[in-house]
Amino acid sequence: MQVPLQIRFRHVERSEALENYVRAHAEKLETFSDSIVRCSVALEAPHLHARSGSHYRVRIDTTVPGGEVVVSHVPGDEPGNEDLYAAIDQAFDRMGRRLEDAVRRQRGDVKPHATEWRAGRVTKLAAQMGYGFVTTPEGDEIYFHRNSVLHGAFDELSVGARVRFVEEDGDKGPQASSVMLES
Repeated sequence: MQVPLQIRFRHVERSEALENYVRAHAEKLETFSDSIVRCSVALEAPHLHARSGSHYRVRIDTTVPGGEVVVSHVPGDEPGNEDLYAAIDQAFDRMGRRLEDAVRRQRGDVKPHATEWRAGRVTKLAAQMGYGFVTTPEGDEIYFHRNSVLHGAFDELSVGARVRFVEEDGDKGPQASSVMLES
């Protein structure tokens, strides 16, 4: 990496063990792409569940020539998702796959696919600002803009609404180019 690894902690106690664990995973990313310019990792405990403990969020931003690859692992409320180390493992596994795909696209090894519709739920909605986020069953968080919602249905969306969407690479990571409210 050309820029040193950045690790941010939010509502998670900083420890040398955690930093070393993240550094080891980040070094392995270079086996997928030797042209990583920058890697930033955020470890967060966004919710404190009284009955089941903390559920961690791990966000990894990498910059490679030609763009940025972003993974945000937000585990659900299932038992076993309370382990920060497991969340880190899952996020870096997903990042490795995304980097492999990015390298293949750069080399021209990947043929364009027919439009693939994915399922998800609206998990964040900034109605006045005209955007929101869809979270997939795999835990990926995908940005969408009011203009991406088909049939002018943006104002009908609410948090928890089931949608189908088409994902594409945006300037700042994955985004939905088309969002359709499911009936």
